[in-house]
Amino acid sequence: MVSARPAVQQLPAYKPGRNPADLAREIGVPQAVKLASNEVAFPPLPAVVQALAEAAGETNRYPDNGAVVLTAALAQRYGVDPAQVVTGCGAVMLCQQLAQSFNDPGTSIAFAWRSFEMYPLLAQVAGARSIRVPLVPGRPGGPADTHDLEALAAAVDDTTRMVFVCNPNNPTGTAVRRAELERFLDAVPAGTLVVLDEAYREFVTDPDVPDGLELMRGRPNVVVLRTFSKAWGLAGLRVGYLVAEDPAVAEAVRKTHVPFSVSSLAQAAAVAALASEEEVARRCAAVTAERERLTAALRERGLDVADSQANFVWLPVGEETAGLAAALEARAVITRPFAGEGIRVTVGTPEEDDVFLAALDQVRSATPVA
Repeated sequence: MVSARPAVQQLPAYKPGRNPADLAREIGVPQAVKLASNEVAFPPLPAVVQALAEAAGETNRYPDNGAVVLTAALAQRYGVDPAQVVTGCGAVMLCQQLAQSFNDPGTSIAFAWRSFEMYPLLAQVAGARSIRVPLVPGRPGGPADTHDLEALAAAVDDTTRMVFVCNPNNPTGTAVRRAELERFLDAVPAGTLVVLDEAYREFVTDPDVPDGLELMRGRPNVVVLRTFSKAWGLAGLRVGYLVAEDPAVAEAVRKTHVPFSVSSLAQAAAVAALASEEEVARRCAAVTAERERLTAALRERGLDVADSQANFVWLPVGEETAGLAAALEARAVITRPFAGEGIRVTVGTPEEDDVFLAALDQVRSATPVA
């Protein structure tokens, strides 16, 4: 019998958010609301739809393996050389390429926890050790459930090849600020790669939360990850990108690229989206305004909700998590629970969020969740 590697056998299966149509049929309602996957509720940008229609006629051909047009557009937008940019099939694929490029068995990857759930899985597949540094639960003058960068820097040892800083952090939505992040970057050894994972950067409204691309400059051991899946509305097309200060880092990641993994449709859509930046900015402003309304409504209900800098909010409900999420699902609202810790709720349309709040009120007025 052929067996997979032990590390692979032990991997937990990734669980995406439930399909709302399936849930609606299951519980017998006209429709369900999905607030689990941090998608934006807006339809694709008009320019994206047009670009997809035009590109569809070429899908009998392989895509440009180097994504030359998209790479050039990103390089121009951020004022870097194209050699510093790597595109990939979503930012998560680039995370995997980073682990493949820089981690051997016996090395380690450090990150905050709770954070993006793929980080420990990447380490496990690479045969690397996970160094998990607990989030700060709360402190005067700082947000709760955010990175403890001093502890993260102290946890780096001679085996640590890579450190992930998810900013804003998924799933808590909290973000670290400029002075703290600069101190951290200065403290990390030059031989350890710092990955600033900024999948939700476009939703940041706190002026003290820095743009990682600014801090990257002059620091050859820093890379920045971003994605078109969230603010740019291309979740179904899977395209992300990495910008490295050191072109040699980008080249190493490029070598682990799965050929043709960024489709021609995804490339055309991403280029069109970049040309629609003003509309994207308007959409992000609408999301952040709704985020503030949702946050205020949850606080009015007595929930301890931290200020989010992403397109979701975090409910730190601890042991009530599983029961509350199941009760919401029974009322046709799909959220993302993290057992024993909390629930991540994507900011939807005002109508979707009102359905969620009404369901939450129904649950909390019924028998307390065990």
